[in-house]
Amino acid sequence: MVFNIIHAKQIFTDFLRKGSYRVTSERSEVLEFAFKQVQHFSADELFLAMKNEGSNVSRATVYNTLELLVKCGILSKHNFLGKESRYEKNLGAIEHDHLICVNCGKIIEFDNAEILKIQENICEKYGFVAINHSFITYGFCKNPDECKTNGKD
Repeated sequence: MVFNIIHAKQIFTDFLRKGSYRVTSERSEVLEFAFKQVQHFSADELFLAMKNEGSNVSRATVYNTLELLVKCGILSKHNFLGKESRYEKNLGAIEHDHLICVNCGKIIEFDNAEILKIQENICEKYGFVAINHSFITYGFCKNPDECKTNGKD
């Protein structure tokens, strides 16, 4: 199923109501901005993008709403190399893994059927039902000339 912002808003609204959280225009605005992001982003990057477009949403609201979006499954949260948390859309996304350059921070996403098959075999062997997985490989960009020190994905 293809998920768009309308689906995401409905899922988020239902989640908020079931959890006795307030449904606010500020939370909806954070969802909209987060859903527009193409690459991994931090809470501060999202906050600055929102401010640059004239939003009045507070930094605390951005941080708190991102955590709620993770809880309801719309976003995934990663702490690559123990650095600041990075978020990405989870809703409707293809399960994928990450290669991360420890020099510049570049993040490369990939999906691989062999990794999923290995996971299935291991789960079957141990009588385990997987609901998610994380496969992260840390290394260096192959070509040092293309590696941008302290770059982002």
